[in-house]
Amino acid sequence: MYALVTGGNGFLGKYIVEQLLARGDKVRVFCRKNQDFCCLENIDVCLGDLRDVDDVNKATQNVDIVFHTAAMAGISCRKKMFWDINATGTLLLINACLNNHVKKFIYTSSPSVVFDGNNQNGINESTPYPAQWLAHYPETKAKAEQIVLASNGKQELLTCAIRPHLIWGPRDRHIFPRLIERAKQKKLKRIGDGTNIVDITYVENAATAHLQAADALTAGSRVAGNAYFISQGEPVNCWGFINRLLSLVQLPPIERSISFESAWRTGMFFEFFYNVLRLKAEPNLTRFLVLQLARSHWFDISRAQNDFGYKPLISTEEGLERLAREVKGNLS
Repeated sequence: MYALVTGGNGFLGKYIVEQLLARGDKVRVFCRKNQDFCCLENIDVCLGDLRDVDDVNKATQNVDIVFHTAAMAGISCRKKMFWDINATGTLLLINACLNNHVKKFIYTSSPSVVFDGNNQNGINESTPYPAQWLAHYPETKAKAEQIVLASNGKQELLTCAIRPHLIWGPRDRHIFPRLIERAKQKKLKRIGDGTNIVDITYVENAATAHLQAADALTAGSRVAGNAYFISQGEPVNCWGFINRLLSLVQLPPIERSISFESAWRTGMFFEFFYNVLRLKAEPNLTRFLVLQLARSHWFDISRAQNDFGYKPLISTEEGLERLAREVKGNLS
């Protein structure tokens, strides 16, 4: 199989690339900066931008399947950037796949596409998209997911979407480092009563789910045109897990807290302030982030288990041990 991985130099993308190479597939990585992938066998690098029609057309030539992991993530107020990369970029990529007769398209989505701000306990994929979103990221990811799933069956293109929740593990350069930095600056506070339960996904399990879905994605299969929640299958207490991560770098647990109402008002203020001044940086807090940190959100993964045999091969405990070894290696 000749696979294109967009965002192949990113956190999840690199693991997908490695798993594809490990089983003998040929890989093309589509990214904006060369990460010296060219030193590996069975891999080539295509530099470009998701917003450029010529770039995505070139990237999708002669490949059998696309794993689309590239996205604009975060809680920034920069609306245009999210729409251009997440929504329009995905549409351009789908059109390029149709033009170049690509057979399969696996989209990395997010459970936040159906997050309505309320507790979500054990929900499944029948949960509808909300009437409105409080952040550009989930809204544009939802739009992209709809584009991908609606394209299933067009010109023999088969599509599906994978929704891994809170991906973590070694080589994370976003969530874990930011968490550590804010903890060191004593800027972390528990929001609400700290009892909310959330799903998490170890990064290698998330990558494996993409490959399993790709293999099961055939004409007439249950996978074609569907979205799938992915997680460890064992929800954790949100703040308890954060404290476990902090303990890996010998940081104390979070003891300070703020009420949900106060955090909500603070997030609203930051959003107003950043929007008025058109600031490019991310606010310290937004209403969406408040809800993510204060509400429960965990999911029924039985559809992925039944349709393509997904199960987390690496347990949460083993994943934490692997992350601890990386942290220890970086400190030595």
